[in-house]
Amino acid sequence: MTRQRGMAVITAILVVALAASAAAFMAWQQQLWVRQVQNLNESAQARAVARAALQWARSILAEDARKDAVDHEGEPWATALAPLPVEGGELTGRILDAQGLFNLNSVVRGGRASAADVAAFGRLLAQLGLPAELAGALVDWIDPDGDTTYPGGAEDFHYLSLDPAYRAANRALTTVDGLARIKGYDEAALAHLRPFVTALPQPTPVNVNTAPAEVLAAVIPELSLQQARALLESRADRHFRDLADFRARLPPTAGPVNDTLLAVGSRYFVVAGHARFGRVRVGFEALLERGTTAWPRLVWQKNI
Repeated sequence: MTRQRGMAVITAILVVALAASAAAFMAWQQQLWVRQVQNLNESAQARAVARAALQWARSILAEDARKDAVDHEGEPWATALAPLPVEGGELTGRILDAQGLFNLNSVVRGGRASAADVAAFGRLLAQLGLPAELAGALVDWIDPDGDTTYPGGAEDFHYLSLDPAYRAANRALTTVDGLARIKGYDEAALAHLRPFVTALPQPTPVNVNTAPAEVLAAVIPELSLQQARALLESRADRHFRDLADFRARLPPTAGPVNDTLLAVGSRYFVVAGHARFGRVRVGFEALLERGTTAWPRLVWQKNI
């Protein structure tokens, strides 16, 4: 009888322990479910605010286009949005002039290599301590033919010998990250190039009002990097009204300027922003194409 009572007590204890464990597990599951619902709700709110920020950027750029055709860093669009409190979180963002950078797709115009753009890219590579042959490899990746550019070019014969094998794209890059598939462009090369290059849907001139010194020195053959930096100091006091104003402020040793490579206005802009709600943070980038009157067109958007 005593043994039976002992077994009953042990059984009761086990049942209570099992019930307590089940209750704790269900409470934990419920808490996890509530946390997941909160995260989904906060993520949805953050993405909604990010979309609103993109519309804000489009509005700013459309209004700017109605004023004049000159774009410079003293305009409202170029001012970064300070952390803006919203209910339950905050939003930050800024607009960047994509045409202040060297457009990689400009090395091929009308299906053929553009000698002026290829030379400009070669000068940029030299400034960054990168091999000049990278320019030829870029041309072959973009141009539609199968002829290998000398020096440094590569067409299908090279890429099909790799493991895994693939073909040359024979079309424009969509992002700078696409360089990673091109002969010679390793991570170190990409890290050097990223601050100075972009990949836009069509060939574009460089906006002299927003370009860094390295890009200006690349597109103007006889302009040294030191002279380009001095030009930026002048630009900070007074932007370039037109290309005639830009040429007048160049040093005499800069030589002739190729107007097809330069502009004082831009069509393409990158919008970058971050939204935070509770524990959720959402970052995004978007490329906008702006016409003279139309609402800026969204070219692409990605989460970061």
